[in-house]
Amino acid sequence: MLGPVSKAVFHTLAGRPTLKRLASRYGMRDARSFARRFIAGETVGEAIAAARALQASGLAVTLDYLGESVSAIAAADAATRAYVALIEQMAAAGVERNLSLKLTQLGLTVDRATCVDNLRRILDSATTHQAFVRIDMEDATFTAVTLDIFETVWHQGYRDAGVVLQSYLYRSEEDARRMNTLGARVRLVKGAYNEGRAVAYQAKADVDASFSRIMRLLLLEGTYPAIATHDPMLIDEACAFARERAVDRDRFEFQMLYGIRRDLQREVLKQGFRLRLYVPYGTAWYPYFMRRLSERPANVLFVARSLFR
Repeated sequence: MLGPVSKAVFHTLAGRPTLKRLASRYGMRDARSFARRFIAGETVGEAIAAARALQASGLAVTLDYLGESVSAIAAADAATRAYVALIEQMAAAGVERNLSLKLTQLGLTVDRATCVDNLRRILDSATTHQAFVRIDMEDATFTAVTLDIFETVWHQGYRDAGVVLQSYLYRSEEDARRMNTLGARVRLVKGAYNEGRAVAYQAKADVDASFSRIMRLLLLEGTYPAIATHDPMLIDEACAFARERAVDRDRFEFQMLYGIRRDLQREVLKQGFRLRLYVPYGTAWYPYFMRRLSERPANVLFVARSLFR
């Protein structure tokens, strides 16, 4: 995990048009290109092919059509239609129907009511095809509204849906209690955005301690929580806590990101725990890719070696 300054640098670079153009040209050019390590591809077909291969190896999957912060209603509508089509294509292909999305991709920053309508269109399709939809969490300015919208659709009867909480935010422990009371499924992550000390823990030890507290709360009182981390110590802690409190392995799952810590993925499966991979795809992959680089120095070294190769 890089420090706040390093993460800020990566977030700045993510907004540079020149770097984005260069990355778009070379990052996904072929199977050996550097972004392929973290992105399944740019098309639905590539994402479904990746999902099939992962399921054949014993992994569960969630697909994410990358994109965020659209600035026009037409773009939000296009993303909504893409997600509805994705659900239909996943059903036709026979792969697990589990997906993740961001509310700003559905128009949250343009018009909240339109965003909610778009979300309901996707949830209606998910109900028809027995799919599960996870609403991803974005930066801290969207935390409250994301949870409010999620709770709104939950009370409207859309129960095959879940949300994400970030342990680096001070508020997340209380948010976990709120979601547990609802009976909603939570994915717990550390958090990948560049947040200030007014809203978020800055030291890794504090982020980890918060993750541990929320993880225990979810395992004891939550509804099929997803413990999403690549930190071996936190994974070991979750396993030990589940054993101590007699939390059955079928009551929770671990989650990791596509292409990251494959060695650890194999170890979790070897121990008999459920593991789901977050599989992103689409042409708008650059911001996601930069966040992955900001999280772990080894990711930067991997890309550097790929470029020299």
